Amino acid sequence: MLNDPRTHGLWETSAPPAPATTALAGDVAADVCIIGGGYTGLSAALHLAEGGARVALLEAVEIGFGGAGRNVGLVNAGMWVMPNALIEVLGPVYGERLLDALGNGPALVFDIIGRHGIDCQAVHNGTLHCAVGATGLSELEDRERQWQARGAPVKLLDAAETARRVGTAAYAGSLLDLRAGTIQPLAYARGLAAAALKAGAGLYTRSAAVAAEQSDGRWRIRTAGGSVSAERVIVATDFYGTGPWSELRGEQIYLPYFNFATEPLPAEMLAAILPGREGCWDTKEVLSSFRFDKAGRLVFGSVGALRGTGTAIHKSWSRRALKALFPQFGAEIDGLRFESEWYGRIGMTTDNLPRFHKLDRNVFAMCGFNGRGISPGTVSGRLLARLLLGEIAEDELPLPATPVGAPPLRAAKGAAYEVGAQLVHLVEARF
Repeated sequence: MLNDPRTHGLWETSAPPAPATTALAGDVAADVCIIGGGYTGLSAALHLAEGGARVALLEAVEIGFGGAGRNVGLVNAGMWVMPNALIEVLGPVYGERLLDALGNGPALVFDIIGRHGIDCQAVHNGTLHCAVGATGLSELEDRERQWQARGAPVKLLDAAETARRVGTAAYAGSLLDLRAGTIQPLAYARGLAAAALKAGAGLYTRSAAVAAEQSDGRWRIRTAGGSVSAERVIVATDFYGTGPWSELRGEQIYLPYFNFATEPLPAEMLAAILPGREGCWDTKEVLSSFRFDKAGRLVFGSVGALRGTGTAIHKSWSRRALKALFPQFGAEIDGLRFESEWYGRIGMTTDNLPRFHKLDRNVFAMCGFNGRGISPGTVSGRLLARLLLGEIAEDELPLPATPVGAPPLRAAKGAAYEVGAQLVHLVEARF
């Protein structure tokens, strides 16, 4: 997209084509205008259209241009925050609701994929959260206890079972979450778009919202080529918004994340590394993640941006880290070629929890997914659709309405993440 191979990398070269869309030309009327063509906006468009609402969605670039087309592709349940800690922040009512909604989020994603026949390399075999050392194992023991107390199908695996499933002896154990899985993330976004179009939604790409105004009880959202008149608005831009209500971006701290994709691995390596095709990430503060795509490419990533000095540092680290994880393959690992490299931006809230905002009269947003956009974004889009369709009341949502805030030292913290990841990767896995 935008002729930059480092924005979407492997996902753009391997996804089915996006459904045909055009830029908005002229003025259209709708019940709901959605700004943003990622998971939240597309899920809202699909569920609103299925509920009989007239929907017009405005996307500034292309479907899945933001985080939806750049992420690792792990369909996770819940958030980074421990279940008990989440309840401490939100209270028992909202906390339990959010845990239930996001715990069941992967089921919603895979149900949508199945019902609409979305071709997105979906693998529903679970994920493995891998423990680095005794501290990491203790964290996973806490997660297991807290999720199992809520009936979740999670299980702590010992070091031997983890080694069998992952193909490395590097981890002290792992937490298997059978709710979760992996997808091709850009393909999923494009499939959601196709399903929304089929349901009757209007999707307009290359149609950035540039202004918003109220008149006679309706909103008029203007683009360079036209406008949408609607009673209600959903702002689904999250960290990539630049137009009206872009203050949503200002309440999140920038965290860069990159991925490298190898060439398809030889049969011996494919049989030994992640034979169950789970998606993985570890417990390190500057974490690593890895999973396979359908063609047998290993997608390996971590915190950092592929720009400036970061490009060479993170690429060199990725090769060293893979060699440290899988030393049994020796020269085969040394000779692996990276076919694709790309990175994107994660928006982190101060408490690592999502937000529900009423930005103005009849203007709503859910955002702040903290690197877990696939499932929470899909869930949030459906929740907003149900709210606007009158199927649920605002006080039945799993999040309270809060004002948009601005974290202190936001820009400095974002820069520190980028520089700090470079420093870690400059020295890590050298010995």
